[in-house]
Amino acid sequence: MHLTFPLLSVTLLVSFGSSMLYGYNLAVVNSPAEHIKAFYNATWSQRFGHGLAPGPLTLLYALTVSIFALGGLGGSLLVGLLVERYGRNGALSRSALLVLLAGGFMGFSRELGSPEMVIIGRSITGLHSGICLSVVPLYLGEIAPKNLRGFLGLMPSIFICLGVFSAQVLGLPELLGKDRFWPLFLSMVVVPASLQLLLLHCFPESPRYLLIERNDVCGATKALHRFLGTPEVQDVIEEMKEEQRSLSSMEMVSVWQLLRERSVRWQTLSVVVLNAGMQLSGIDAIWFYTNTIFENAGIPVSQIPYTTMGTGAIEVVAGLIGCFTIERVGRRPLIITGFCAMGVCSAGITISLLLQAALPWMRYVSVACVVGIIAGFCMGPAGVPFLMTAELFMQSHRPAAYIVGGSLNWLCNFTVGFIFPFLQMSAGAFCYLVFCGVCLLVALYVYLVIPETKNKTFMEISHIFASRRSVLSGPAHLIGMMKLDGYGALESSSLEGSGSSLP
Repeated sequence: MHLTFPLLSVTLLVSFGSSMLYGYNLAVVNSPAEHIKAFYNATWSQRFGHGLAPGPLTLLYALTVSIFALGGLGGSLLVGLLVERYGRNGALSRSALLVLLAGGFMGFSRELGSPEMVIIGRSITGLHSGICLSVVPLYLGEIAPKNLRGFLGLMPSIFICLGVFSAQVLGLPELLGKDRFWPLFLSMVVVPASLQLLLLHCFPESPRYLLIERNDVCGATKALHRFLGTPEVQDVIEEMKEEQRSLSSMEMVSVWQLLRERSVRWQTLSVVVLNAGMQLSGIDAIWFYTNTIFENAGIPVSQIPYTTMGTGAIEVVAGLIGCFTIERVGRRPLIITGFCAMGVCSAGITISLLLQAALPWMRYVSVACVVGIIAGFCMGPAGVPFLMTAELFMQSHRPAAYIVGGSLNWLCNFTVGFIFPFLQMSAGAFCYLVFCGVCLLVALYVYLVIPETKNKTFMEISHIFASRRSVLSGPAHLIGMMKLDGYGALESSSLEGSGSSLP
């Protein structure tokens, strides 16, 4: 099926109005960091007669950075409730109101002399991103035909990169990077959210939600006509009805039921590994503290904002490469290559930082490694985990899977954002080796366990996992590996002397 104007329009709208805000909020606290700290210190001095010591000031700023992730964790826990009650489209529309509230808190924080308003605003933007980071790929995964699911599913990751790039550009001293503009800089999130709030109601709800969960065949048919631009949608309707029949005796699965269900054990474990690995790869440490990393690498302070902006442009290019190649090369090559590149570059940062005192040119290697980490992430790991969460599960399990994946994603996001400054102070350059190990282990897991899902229906993907068994043989607990559709994924097999098997 071809890409229609309504399908492209709604993808661009939700990517701009929701996904881009996630990227923007990741990077927006980077360039005004010193201005925000100065505001905190001045306010503390006015209230208590003395300024903050460096340690507590760093802690308060780290809380400002990482509270975004705690809000995201809360938002991810609400996903199941919102998408079942309001649908995918409805959940996105209502969540945009949170951004308007957050923009008000952050925009008026300095006028009211309240650091608490900055922190509250950051937590609310996190709540919004926690909802949207799961609902956007869920919505797009359900409205896209199987031959476009990868392309449309990675579109939000491009806008995440655009959000980071926008924050880097607007944070330049010539624009909103001055001290008097940082509240406006933080509150610019209201612009994309307002546009989404105004226009999203013009597009229909997910056809799969309407038919499978609401049993609204007429509404689903109309939505398919609109999105696919053709009256011939009977094959798609029949595929949805087949999935509905397979789930007829099953209600929507809760998180606890998902974690206990043996039939989706490997899918659930894969979502856990991908989402935790995505954040523990260290990408948020790179985004949150890019300026500090470049300063430690010896880049002149006056050049750092422009160097950071250059990395943002590379993010967008890498995201575009991933988006336009995913339907050709598949999901697995992009995510394996991305994590491997991030792992190698993380080790490269450690080596370059250790050697740059003796070899001054190594500072440029350090910058190149930062660029490599960001490019590797945006090419695959930035978007594929969210896309695969939709692809690995049936309709009844999908909301719970997004809650599990989203919660882990945000919990790891908070952990890295909060701990990284202290890890960097204690371990120095060696802290990046932790991220190197995580990236390489995730790449190995994807290579061994997760099959290719390109151009397959949700039913076909479900059947692939249903037909597989992992076999643990003897005391060595060796996992039998075979080729699946040309990829080294776990397949139904048996080994002599096997002691047990897992579904």
